[in-house]
Amino acid sequence: MKQWVFLFVLGAITPTFSQDNDSIIKAGVVAAEQDTTKQHSVKTATILSLALPGAGQVYNHIAMPKGKKKAYWKVPLIYAGLGATGYFAIKNHQEQKALKQEYINRTEHNVYGDEYLNYDDSGIIQLYQQKLNRRDLLFLGMGLVYLLQVADAAVEAHFVKFDVSDDLSMKIRPAFIPLSYGNPASVGLSLQFTFK
Repeated sequence: MKQWVFLFVLGAITPTFSQDNDSIIKAGVVAAEQDTTKQHSVKTATILSLALPGAGQVYNHIAMPKGKKKAYWKVPLIYAGLGATGYFAIKNHQEQKALKQEYINRTEHNVYGDEYLNYDDSGIIQLYQQKLNRRDLLFLGMGLVYLLQVADAAVEAHFVKFDVSDDLSMKIRPAFIPLSYGNPASVGLSLQFTFK
């Protein structure tokens, strides 16, 4: 009799366990299907922006929902910043090389160039130092523009799916605070947050 009870209990439990296993497997398949949706990657946006300036902004723009796309307009600004700082850095580098050659020609060969006749030797040295400093600052500026566009791509990637709609709002209104517990009535500001 005990054997029959054991077999009956075992027979009743076994389909339950197999059903639970099937439901667990089905839930795992559903979870796997949901995980296959492509998530926006901050790392990818940063690496793209490091490899090619502006590529991270374009990647963010493509991932944004319709109606909220706004990242592509930064690309011309990035290249304008890099191009302007690069152009002026190269120009100052060429001018400081010309000033250095002018100083060498004056001191070693006693030959004066037509372009710098109004300057004495100390004036040439000061101009040389000024062009050298500007060149270095412009290269630093170019690096800063590059790093800022990388940071912009990384920060914007975090906010690609961020909800900024009319359902989220903050209102500041004038408020009248009535007389209470011996305190005089006063006028102030009311701050109201709305989350829907």
